[in-house]
Amino acid sequence: MRIDAYTHFIPEKFFNKIVESGHADIGRRVREIPCIHDLDIRRKIVDGFPDYAQILSYPQPPLEVMTKGDGVAANEHAKLINDGFAEIVEKNRAHFPGWVAQVSLIAPDAGAGEAERAIKMGALGVQIFTNVAGKPLDAPEFEPFFACMNRLGKPIWMHPARAANFPDYLSEKKSKYEIWWAFGWSYETAAAMARLVFSGIMDRYPNLKIITHHFGGIVPMLEGRIGPGWDQLGARTSDEDLSAILKRLRKRPLDYFKHSFYTDTAVFGGEPATHCGFAFYDFDKIVFASDCPFDPEKGTMYIRETLRILDGINFSKERQEKLFHGNLEAITGVKLSR
Repeated sequence: MRIDAYTHFIPEKFFNKIVESGHADIGRRVREIPCIHDLDIRRKIVDGFPDYAQILSYPQPPLEVMTKGDGVAANEHAKLINDGFAEIVEKNRAHFPGWVAQVSLIAPDAGAGEAERAIKMGALGVQIFTNVAGKPLDAPEFEPFFACMNRLGKPIWMHPARAANFPDYLSEKKSKYEIWWAFGWSYETAAAMARLVFSGIMDRYPNLKIITHHFGGIVPMLEGRIGPGWDQLGARTSDEDLSAILKRLRKRPLDYFKHSFYTDTAVFGGEPATHCGFAFYDFDKIVFASDCPFDPEKGTMYIRETLRILDGINFSKERQEKLFHGNLEAITGVKLSR
């Protein structure tokens, strides 16, 4: 059984809210991809691949952006999404054997209550974004969420979030040519991982299971900088003593990135990125994912190309089973394969 661990869908009631929200770019994008909200079309896509099923998670926009910083409203949006996913999976378990809850870290309790409620409802884990309306994940007000997930022992799906309002250059007001997405999201993922490491969150909460999207973005390609480069943390900074952070960390920086994070294979059909990811991370921490349905064919291309690349790698039968469902089952603690 091949279980696609990171695919995106919007339950019908919440899809209507997005369309009505006034977020022009997002509204246009989701309307152009029918299978992101039309369950009949999505089931047909799943049926088009043998022995295949999908885990559902919410895509964009981040709830804190959509609600303009209203934490109570963002939490209510999360409940609407999660209730929708629970209903879909209950009625369509053969196609969608599991779902990922969505929370907003600007909720009054940093999303901890909704995370716990959703997991009791059957969610495999919880999704957050790499920043919270521009705030880093290691901001003190978000710590209750990480404490909660550490206690629950369920994984966190971490999705990049960055828009055109993050300029590429200080002299400009916005990012051009969708650089904010093509390159920015991969940087976002790496930056969020670094903040979780150097802030000490990964040490304070050793039971955290964070699944980084897209093979961790730029991380695998930068092993030399993360390793020998950050072994010299502080050598490039004169206004504070960053070397003290290295003494505080329980492990070498590179060891966190290579061995503490989980990740997925969703790299838009990129063969070099796929091989780089497998070379960098522990195999037991990699899950199969396609990022369906954000592709030029509106749902099938990334699945097909990801499977083509993975099938072309000479994995043993044991490794194939781990990659396609075993690792995800171990991470979530739930038997998902038929």
